Amino acid sequence: MNSTTDIVWLQDNLRVADNPLLHFEHCPHQLLCLYVLDQRWLQAAVPGEKTPRLGPARLRFLWQSLMELRGELLRRGSDLLVRIGDPAAVVVELATSLDAREVRVAEHSGCEESKNITRAAAGLPDSCRLYRADSGYLIDAAALPFELDALPSSFSAFRRSVEKQCEIPPPLPAPVTLPGWPDGAPRGFPPLRSVCETSAAWQPDNRQGFVFVGGESAANDRLQHYLWRQNGAESYKKTRNGLLGANFSTRFSPWLSRGCLSARQVNHEVKAWEAEFGSCESSYWIVFELLWRDYFHRAAQLEGASLFGRDSLPAANAAFDTWRNADTGVPFIDAAMLELRRTGWISNRARQNVASFLVKDLQVDWRLGAWWFEHCLIDYDVASNWGNWRYIAGVGRDPRQDRYFNVLKQAGHYDPKGLYVAYWLPALESLPYGLERHQPWRVAPSQFKQPCVLPDEWQRWLIAATEFEETDE
Repeated sequence: MNSTTDIVWLQDNLRVADNPLLHFEHCPHQLLCLYVLDQRWLQAAVPGEKTPRLGPARLRFLWQSLMELRGELLRRGSDLLVRIGDPAAVVVELATSLDAREVRVAEHSGCEESKNITRAAAGLPDSCRLYRADSGYLIDAAALPFELDALPSSFSAFRRSVEKQCEIPPPLPAPVTLPGWPDGAPRGFPPLRSVCETSAAWQPDNRQGFVFVGGESAANDRLQHYLWRQNGAESYKKTRNGLLGANFSTRFSPWLSRGCLSARQVNHEVKAWEAEFGSCESSYWIVFELLWRDYFHRAAQLEGASLFGRDSLPAANAAFDTWRNADTGVPFIDAAMLELRRTGWISNRARQNVASFLVKDLQVDWRLGAWWFEHCLIDYDVASNWGNWRYIAGVGRDPRQDRYFNVLKQAGHYDPKGLYVAYWLPALESLPYGLERHQPWRVAPSQFKQPCVLPDEWQRWLIAATEFEETDE
């Protein structure tokens, strides 16, 4: 009998557990697992910029994830081939040279990644079929109670529908063994320094609240720690808007983004926690956030290239540079932007504020902010990043133009003592705890510059806050 060879083309599903691509109806005799880093990610996307789309924090995390995945595959009798180039061309070349029976790939929410899959399908030999699976979501597309083109226009409507009509399946187990490597097939895993010397040398700021390490074992360690050792499911909704420390949020997002952890694995573990301790608002809210993620991904699949706006990205301008360089003079914004650049991660509360500030206060095209997040974020994924930026800008699904964050009011509420801003901007430690640290240009004008913008809404809130303080005393 002739031997059969399959290719598993991995993208953002870098795990062996709950990976449908590693479960076969008819198991091949030989298996090649492949990851292709799209060479376009190492190039700039904004006119006049040299900054690549894929920044050092995410590339470093990605390479850690790939290295661990290779170890898991080797333990099961397989291996991982890593290439850099045009993903579709690499897949077609390997499928042709190996006379592959099947190429197995997960559907992707990004239009570039989807086009790569379509181009690969068109170039495969007639003897090789393409198998496409859903992977990483709570609910597969086929199980949704509506067709993709009838996706509800708001998350609330989506959530109500799927919570009422859908069951979330349990995660698939990891395979114990896998078919061996194809005879004569290439092997290779380029070192990170050969991909990007900057990324190989990059290290996160030692002030970061949590050390992210790529890979499936680190993802599961975090899942177990947060739910069972920290008991985070009991308090998540109360703490999720925090700014400092390791445990105010789940911190699952980098592993979810690279597929080292699946949404169903998180849901399964939350349900196990609820079975022992009882369900509560906070445990529900973890799954609620995963439903948001599903919604953004389905919306991205529906919208395609329009997710990124109709025109090409504009050139950077002075206002944008002030924002990304943490030089706005507004401590709450500058602290978050400095943390982002130095660590590759900021809290959800900080993301909402810096996004609103760029779009609404500085009047900068929202797409520049989304691109900068794409470069910086360790947990970047195309659907959530661009979908959230569109939401803040009021141009996405459920559009509203009045989504505005008064950043001084937000700072006073979420960082009332100014601990967060002083942590990242040590010059503020000389100022008293409280509002003074969020408006240092008022209390120490010779030491701190005026902010680049001071909207009327901020002024009104500052007056109201001062009056409240005087009355309260």
